Amino acid sequence: MLENIRLAFRGIWSHKMRSFLTMLGIIIGIASLIAIVSLLRGTDEQIKRNLVGSGDNTIEIKLSQGDYDYEIEYYGIPTGVPLITESVLENILNNEEIEAVSTYVSRYMNGVFYKNNELSGGRILGIDEAYLETGGYAMKTGRNFTAEEYQSFKKVVILDADAASSLFVEENPIGQTIEIGTEPFVVIGVAEKVGQFQPVINSMEDYYTYMGNSSGVLFMPMNTWPIVYNYDEPQNVMIKATSTEDMSRAGSKVRDLLNENITSMDDTIQYKATDLLEQARRLQELNATTNQQFLGIAAISLFVGGIGVMNIMLVSVTERTREIGLKKALGAKKRKILIQFLTESAVLTSLGGVLGVGIGIGLSYMMARLWARPISIYLPAIFLAVIFSTVIGVVFGLLPSYKAAKLSPIDALRHE
Repeated sequence: MLENIRLAFRGIWSHKMRSFLTMLGIIIGIASLIAIVSLLRGTDEQIKRNLVGSGDNTIEIKLSQGDYDYEIEYYGIPTGVPLITESVLENILNNEEIEAVSTYVSRYMNGVFYKNNELSGGRILGIDEAYLETGGYAMKTGRNFTAEEYQSFKKVVILDADAASSLFVEENPIGQTIEIGTEPFVVIGVAEKVGQFQPVINSMEDYYTYMGNSSGVLFMPMNTWPIVYNYDEPQNVMIKATSTEDMSRAGSKVRDLLNENITSMDDTIQYKATDLLEQARRLQELNATTNQQFLGIAAISLFVGGIGVMNIMLVSVTERTREIGLKKALGAKKRKILIQFLTESAVLTSLGGVLGVGIGIGLSYMMARLWARPISIYLPAIFLAVIFSTVIGVVFGLLPSYKAAKLSPIDALRHE
């Protein structure tokens, strides 16, 4: 076999231009496949990171009516939806897919003032003591709520970085008093997401898909919530899954557990999990459908390249007819002749495959730079591409090799 490979390389080197032109179809096909797969995987990873984020693995389970979040400020307190108790939270934590759980209530931000500045467009959250840790927040400046502030209904708030920069343009927010409705609240801290990930925005569609509350979020103790909004309200839940892969399953379990306790006559009022992982999968499937067309075009170029290999190998058999006859006259068997030509064909396409992989990787980086798109080089695709190019050589080299193997030695030696 090693001798056949050596002879194959010698034959390729002795006809360099012809060999290169023969490999060109394979090179183009493999390079196209590598570039498309790299861009496809890069886009998939971008979609997943944009939606799921940089690994906080949090899922929100919100009270909904039909396909939309239930907005209490518009519809009022729903009947038949109980408050979430400590025992329910313990049951949630008993699931092995769930690492942490917290509850919160939420309203659109309205009537939040500091001096003449108004903060609107974001959200006000009433949170329990576990919310900031579960959601992956850390204090940027100031401090977190204390247990005593929860128990004594202190009117204190924490802002996220967006809300702080919007409301306090050039002032330190810590210790300042703001108004929520008609109630004064003291700002005790500014929080931000740990390792916050910014999604890649290439279009307005990406903006609406990925961006959240750009106006910011204001946090207050949940026990203080009724001071502003007068009533205890059904909470939403945030959970932290043990891994990204567990997010969908964990969200479904908590959703089902919460819905078991609802006794509302309106069956459209249910808890729903915000399944970002499933959204990512749907966007990836949509992206894959488009890219499959390009993969099909690349596959056609490989098929054309295979036909070119078969054609040049038939020419090679014709050119070397006397050589084949001489080998047969000296005792070479059909099997040996067949393997020699198959090896030459496989080496030719394998070499084209390796060159195609190198060009494909370079092409991937070039397109990523030109189009500002992410790429992800997929090592299994590289190995499969080289193996596939070898298989093409074997398949399309089979007919010429068989033709060479079955030549009559007498007719071959007489060939001019």
